[in-house]
Amino acid sequence: MTEIHPNIEESWKNVLKSEFSSPYFLALKEFLLKEKQQHKVFPAGSFIFNAFNLTPFDAVKIVLLGQDPYHNVGQAHGLCFSVPDGIPHPKSLINILKELHDDTGVSIPKSGNLEKWAKQGVLLLNATLTVRAHQAGSHQNQGWETFTDAVIRTVSEKKSNVVFMLWGNYAQAKESLIDAGKHCILKTVHPSPLSASRGFFGSKHFSKANAFLIKSGISPVDWDLNRK
Repeated sequence: MTEIHPNIEESWKNVLKSEFSSPYFLALKEFLLKEKQQHKVFPAGSFIFNAFNLTPFDAVKIVLLGQDPYHNVGQAHGLCFSVPDGIPHPKSLINILKELHDDTGVSIPKSGNLEKWAKQGVLLLNATLTVRAHQAGSHQNQGWETFTDAVIRTVSEKKSNVVFMLWGNYAQAKESLIDAGKHCILKTVHPSPLSASRGFFGSKHFSKANAFLIKSGISPVDWDLNRK
């Protein structure tokens, strides 16, 4: 069986070992192989597990959950809400960076690349890790959600004092997978222009997350994307 991407970071490979050999994951691989024969699929294969490769299991401090990868050319690179350098900011990301500025005072960056956050322990996890070009939601219900639910459950069970940022109804539906007794759960509406004004703006999740980490004896995240 051909691997989707055999180079997922070693600590994740260890804690998720049983997932990779399970029937649903094998079926997901088959689905993706067929999709790639007939359609353009985002992100590129080497970026499907980018969130895991940039944020090893042992380094996870925060889990930020998105839904689907961006489905237009050049946008998706395996990190939820993030786009590569030089790509215009999608609307939800514009609102995220505005709230970050209002919350913490950091200036809004030119680049929407959130790799700096990932490298500090922010797992930028989409519930579905691939998508057909220009067709939002096209790879939902093919097995990815089973896999990413297992990721959330594993982080909850095996770690302590992680901040889970659940933005919008879809992300908040995952709350049952998280042990609220040993983690911090921050909930608000989605940063989409359709909902951001109903509670995302003013939620102060960035400063609240760092306050929890500091209280737990964990180094805070430097959210400033302009500072190298």
